[in-house]
Amino acid sequence: MTNLIPSQSDSLSNQPIYSVADLSNAVKRAIESNFEFVRVRGEISKPAFPGSGHIYFSLKDVNVTLASVIWKGQLSQINIQPEEGMDVICTGKLTTFAGQSRYQLNVTQIEFAGEGALLKQLEALRQRLQTEGLFAEDRKQEIPYLPSVIGVVTSPTGAVIRDILHRLSERFGTRVLVAPVPVQGRGVEQHIARAIKAFNQMREDGQVPKPDLIIVARGGGSLEDLWCFNEEIVVRAVFESKIAVISAVGHETDTTLIDYVSDKRAPTPTAAAEMATPVLTELVARISELNSRASLALDRKLNFKVNQLTAAFRGLIHPSDQINQLSQRIDILNEKIEKNVQNILSNKQFKLASLFQRLPTPIQKLGDIQTRIIAANERMRAQIDKKLSNSEQTILRYEQLLNAFSFKRVLEKGFVLVTDLDGNPIKQSKDAATGALINLQFFDATRHAQLDPEKISDGSAKANISRQSQTQNKKVSADDQAITTQPKLF
Repeated sequence: MTNLIPSQSDSLSNQPIYSVADLSNAVKRAIESNFEFVRVRGEISKPAFPGSGHIYFSLKDVNVTLASVIWKGQLSQINIQPEEGMDVICTGKLTTFAGQSRYQLNVTQIEFAGEGALLKQLEALRQRLQTEGLFAEDRKQEIPYLPSVIGVVTSPTGAVIRDILHRLSERFGTRVLVAPVPVQGRGVEQHIARAIKAFNQMREDGQVPKPDLIIVARGGGSLEDLWCFNEEIVVRAVFESKIAVISAVGHETDTTLIDYVSDKRAPTPTAAAEMATPVLTELVARISELNSRASLALDRKLNFKVNQLTAAFRGLIHPSDQINQLSQRIDILNEKIEKNVQNILSNKQFKLASLFQRLPTPIQKLGDIQTRIIAANERMRAQIDKKLSNSEQTILRYEQLLNAFSFKRVLEKGFVLVTDLDGNPIKQSKDAATGALINLQFFDATRHAQLDPEKISDGSAKANISRQSQTQNKKVSADDQAITTQPKLF
């Protein structure tokens, strides 16, 4: 019997079979096509910053979490650093991560979800910059009284620049350089900081004059609209500015970090123009007043000098009387000079006579010199005699020592001094060869001898002995002649 009811196995056999990769790709396409651009609000939980440069965190709601990631290439577009517990709105694309069978949000933009979070971040940044000393009052510069050039950093198309120019034209004419920058939106803080730095980098002698004062201005708005003036890069650009800066951001109730670091804060852009320049009519009145005061002071000074000159004329002496008085003073001085000269001459003559009396005569001088010469001659003769006597005594002592230690004392006792023909002493038998001629010095004379003559056999040796004998005889005769011709010591 045939079963007409299809079984479950038959119905499943007609369904397509997916691989794991195909099913993951199908789910990925389905999710990304329906959630290609989403904005999700939640609280950041467990942010992680691995070495790869990506940022991983979770968006947490009451009981639900959504895995989120910021790729390294998207970090340049993110202006907010994710922190634990931050209430934010994330914009991005929902996708899947097949490695863990889950979905996640690829974040491309982060913004604060409420004003409270912005104020919290603003207060943290303010405290950090204040700790670094960026808001110190002692580093702030004075605003110039009459700036010749004012640089304005603001939007070129808004009402702010028109209000500033209109107020400057009413008060005091000055040159204005406008640095056109956007004042709202992403990346605006970069333009504002660069404009402030550009004004500071201008040359004093350039074609475009360098500003004496910078005004950073913007109209009112919400906290989010004015947030670019709270950015750290703008605050540091104002802090590093060598030119005085007036901040005029928002209305009087609006406060940004640039207000703390600037040299002067204006409640409105119009008020900034009023702070930068004085009123023209007030300047004219002030100049008129100073001119009047200067004229009065000059008149008083001239009148005082005229009175002094009149009084001086009254006290002047007539020239002829002045000449007579001077002539009389000259006569008195000449008389005093003559008396002083006579007194000086008399004193000098008296001193000269006294000196002549004390000077000895030439005969007395020569007698004294002769007496000193005779005394010196006697002293010299006594010294010479004493020196000769000492020298004779010394020579006698040396002669006695020489005789006491002379070898001739030994020869008197019967000893003989044996030397060769050159006079060198022969101390041992081996020092003299057989048949050598030697000298024998006795106490009274010197004799010649030959060693072992019986052992000499050939004539050549005899000839050598004969030559040695002749040489010795010549030497002896020469020595005797030298002794006989030696001069006596005394």
